Amino acid sequence: MKKQQQINTVYIGYDEREDTAYEVLKFSIERTASKPIQVLPLKKNILERMGIYNRKSEMINGQPYDTIDGRPFSTDFSFSRFLVPALNMYQGKALFMDSDMYLRADVNELFDLCDMDYYPVYCVHHKYEPERTTKMDGKEQQPYRRKNWSSLMMFNCGHEENKKLTPEVVNTQTGRWLHGFGWLPDKEADIGRIPEEWNWLDGHSDPELNAKNVHFTTGGPWFEKWKPRVSHRADGDYAVEWCNEAKWLQINGYLDQNKDYMIR
Repeated sequence: MKKQQQINTVYIGYDEREDTAYEVLKFSIERTASKPIQVLPLKKNILERMGIYNRKSEMINGQPYDTIDGRPFSTDFSFSRFLVPALNMYQGKALFMDSDMYLRADVNELFDLCDMDYYPVYCVHHKYEPERTTKMDGKEQQPYRRKNWSSLMMFNCGHEENKKLTPEVVNTQTGRWLHGFGWLPDKEADIGRIPEEWNWLDGHSDPELNAKNVHFTTGGPWFEKWKPRVSHRADGDYAVEWCNEAKWLQINGYLDQNKDYMIR
């Protein structure tokens, strides 16, 4: 009897304000995959209905604030990303990705790259501090240690350390503790390294690197006000690729027919 093929799972952070970004990333993952891949959105309302997510927030002048530590946060998936091991039944590998990304390589290659025999989680070890204190949509972004490490994480969901990430913990711990990998005994030695081309930051990463996954940390082509940085030509090149993907989805009825997905 033929053994059933293991299908890798990617969880994408979902915010209804950036639905276009989610759709393009999902399409880029599926288009470049060499074998079947499962792509799932982390939608706040669905997680709440499942009873797995009940973290409270308060809206002040259009900015959401976490009621646990009183700090502002920017997206609906700022904290729910840490539910991935639980959602994956604490079994196998699972990848989390921010929605403001665009994949240019086969994601299955990244799954193969991450050896799950030792590390609880893998990510790119960025040394990065954002130049702006606000994002393109006007939401405040918090500076913190290991900024953007948690924007792309490959979880070894069955690892004993990740079993500490219960829904109760995710719903009650501070954002700094979660994004700082506070559940791991050694915050550095327990985190495996992924090459930077898998989380290439626009405006920061080396333009000479051939990005396998582009992270539009300064906004993205789906925002009308966004412009590629003149000093970082690769930003514009990758943005054009993103727009071409969006245009294909638009032509085929998956995106708003009235929006202009072009770089000006």
